[in-house]
Amino acid sequence: MAEQQDAPADQLFEQLSFDDNRHVASLAGEHDAHLLIVERAFGVRIDPRGNVLNISGPAPQRAAAAAVLKRLYQRLAAGQPVTVEDVRAATKYSDGEVSGGETHGPAIKTPKRLVSPRTPAQRRYLDALASADLNFGVGPAGTGKTYLAVAHAVGLYQSGAVERIILSRPALEAGERIGFLPGDMKEKVDPYLRPLYDALHDMLHADYIERRIAGGEFEIAPLGFMRGRTLARAAVILDEAQNATVAQTKMFLTRLGEGARMVLTGDPSQSDLPRGEISGLADAVTLLAGVEGVKISTFTAADVVRHPLVGRIIDAYDARDAGKRQ
Repeated sequence: MAEQQDAPADQLFEQLSFDDNRHVASLAGEHDAHLLIVERAFGVRIDPRGNVLNISGPAPQRAAAAAVLKRLYQRLAAGQPVTVEDVRAATKYSDGEVSGGETHGPAIKTPKRLVSPRTPAQRRYLDALASADLNFGVGPAGTGKTYLAVAHAVGLYQSGAVERIILSRPALEAGERIGFLPGDMKEKVDPYLRPLYDALHDMLHADYIERRIAGGEFEIAPLGFMRGRTLARAAVILDEAQNATVAQTKMFLTRLGEGARMVLTGDPSQSDLPRGEISGLADAVTLLAGVEGVKISTFTAADVVRHPLVGRIIDAYDARDAGKRQ
């Protein structure tokens, strides 16, 4: 890396030189979209010249941008893809707490992709998933709670740590009133379980999933189907748990059997329960905080890894709701 010396301080540049032109192309992104994100985040200018990137701007901003680009390049060199969301996350957490190399935190290798944390909260969540038998992932949509929980379940299954993966959601409202929908039971509930299918298909090949579902090793079912069962040697996830009642949540939690790992995810502020009904997720998080073997991971709008506007939308709603409570 070289720095120009014969220009005013605010016009100095740092020069990053990389070994692999293919990785540099991926680092820059289509039409240099990734570089544009870094430019806007740090107020610098990045001029690509083959395998060299010249970064112009004030020294602190140059250094921060260079650090992010080097970490993203390390991620590419390690065989991990870099997406627009990865670049945004890297610029957001440019202090190095989450990075693209070995310090990026725990990663889960699945047949279709390597899943790794994009934010400090996601890294702490994966650490919690790896260390506790019962986990809660609580916070707004778009923070990766369910996706990372499914990835963790896939990792446990592939390593032989569990024999089954069981994914569940409350179907429709907490009362699971699905009788009016057309079709058989599977056709009735599948639309409400689709996000869980989507997460699995993002990590595993379709024919593999179908064989495991047919063999009973993978199960995706409404919460009501869990009643009366003991879920042993399984990775069990309850998504959208804010829509389960206190009684349903207790029922689900007490299904935990020998060798099982369980995760409940959701956003208590988005409960669809009838007015006055307490969310089982909110109740359980309060009741079980501090219990041995239980870990609670909390996410905020700052951890949203979807479009950056999503975080600002969540902040706007939270601010309005906070004003109403005053």
